[in-house]
Amino acid sequence: MQTGKLSGKIALVTGASSGIGEATALALAAEGATLVIAARRTERLDDLARRIRETGSAALPIAVDVTDETQATAMVERVQQEYGRLDMLLAVAGVGVAAPFRNTTPEEYRRMVDVNILGLLYPIHAALPSMQRQGAGHIVVVSSGTGRYIHPSVVYSGTKHAVSAMAESLRREIGKDGIRVTCIEPGAVKTEFTQNMRADVRQAVEQRLGDMEQLESEDIAAAILYAVTQPPRVNVNILTLYPTEQA
Repeated sequence: MQTGKLSGKIALVTGASSGIGEATALALAAEGATLVIAARRTERLDDLARRIRETGSAALPIAVDVTDETQATAMVERVQQEYGRLDMLLAVAGVGVAAPFRNTTPEEYRRMVDVNILGLLYPIHAALPSMQRQGAGHIVVVSSGTGRYIHPSVVYSGTKHAVSAMAESLRREIGKDGIRVTCIEPGAVKTEFTQNMRADVRQAVEQRLGDMEQLESEDIAAAILYAVTQPPRVNVNILTLYPTEQA
């Protein structure tokens, strides 16, 4: 059994199959948390669960599409059935097309709204009742620097601006219940983010980033770990992380 700052804590991570979600799950496991890892890619989840168990922590993989309210609710209910509580919800799942609005298709912007906004709201809404009964809990959402310092990518910036706003509003609403809310706003991070873009959009993004050394997923995971290991009296509201060279 792994021991650490998070021993005995139950953490649910969405978007756990790669990138920031994967790194966050491993970081929490290293501090003794029991992990529930959720994403759509079953093989990736099974591999991550194996690596978590090798650290001495427990892991429960759940294949889920967080844009489906029924699936998202069932995911949270499964956590309650297995462990009887949920201490941390880390809503990491997100997608983006960093392109001008005129070059964004309706299918692409619907997907961003579904994943980045509804895919965050559904799990949070399902998790709140149990956290309120516990009188404690921690919700961490991953927004983006583009949600605060708006870039010319209308839908992506818009959805992330919404995430940041919702996190702050939620913090003010449920802080009295002993529940903390943290919003992480990273700049450029080296993940699969660009791999799922159209070739023309990916080329434009990569050209804009150039040779700049981007953040690693582990950098974001370390920031999240910092936030969730603070004493209960401390709520880390917002953490913004940018590559040193990013303007």
